[in-house]
Amino acid sequence: MSAKRTVRLRIEGRVQGVGYRMFVERTATALGLDGWVRNRRDGGVEAVVSGVSDAIDEIIARCKVGPPAARVDRVEVLPEDEVVAGFSVRPTV
Repeated sequence: MSAKRTVRLRIEGRVQGVGYRMFVERTATALGLDGWVRNRRDGGVEAVVSGVSDAIDEIIARCKVGPPAARVDRVEVLPEDEVVAGFSVRPTV
């Protein structure tokens, strides 16, 4: 079994108004991850995901593609300490 880890993802491109947050929420839930996702006023999307390392690698790979209407230019992966239970969509910051 993989070790657990938590990362913060910053996604840039055409990722708002295309169902990207719902895509991340569904993907994270299907992979058994905890965390949250939100839009940013700068036009990007930000997420914190926590769970087994293999599932984290998988959501990162899927976020680089996104839902069909999205165009992902960049996914920045940063270490994170925040861990939350469950998965939620948070308000824009």
